[in-house]
Amino acid sequence: MLVTGTGKRARSHALALSAANLANAAILSSAAVFMAVATAAGAATPKAGDKAPDFTLNALDGGKVKLSALYKKGPVALIALRGYPGYQCPICTAQVGELIGSAAKFAEKKALVLLVYPGPSENLKQRASEFVQGKTLPANFRLALDPDYVFTRKYGLRWDAPNETAYPASFVIDAKGKTRFAKISHSHGDRATADELLKALDR
Repeated sequence: MLVTGTGKRARSHALALSAANLANAAILSSAAVFMAVATAAGAATPKAGDKAPDFTLNALDGGKVKLSALYKKGPVALIALRGYPGYQCPICTAQVGELIGSAAKFAEKKALVLLVYPGPSENLKQRASEFVQGKTLPANFRLALDPDYVFTRKYGLRWDAPNETAYPASFVIDAKGKTRFAKISHSHGDRATADELLKALDR
């Protein structure tokens, strides 16, 4: 078969375009991978040794709570609850009751216990008020609202399934904002105990 100069040039041009398209596809693929990794990294759950991501939430008792402002005054035991998945979680109630029972021990270590109650923004304050009804939160306890899971997503704790809200989790954060302890449950149970948190405060 006779290939003219024009034919050779057309074939070379086609090959060059094909190579360019492959290169562009590789670049786009790499960019997509990078964006996916970056997104995942942004929602990564803090591990022991990590800097705790800062956040600001409204407190049930009024005002705002900003994590970095809290830990500058002393260590923080940060407790992510399940909030309101259609009912008041009995395991959350038991966990908070145990923590309240150890309030004096947390106070001895100058630690604040910050409870985070997540859920849809509608009626969230009412649900959180129902949760603490009959409980007296000690002076070194605060309960913060997480409407529409802003904190929950930031900490990689969103449990996006029917009748679910967040993976229960507990963290101890020192006065420099470093995570000393982290325990995440991928079920309703397996919560951090007061003793575990108090031991972490001694590290």
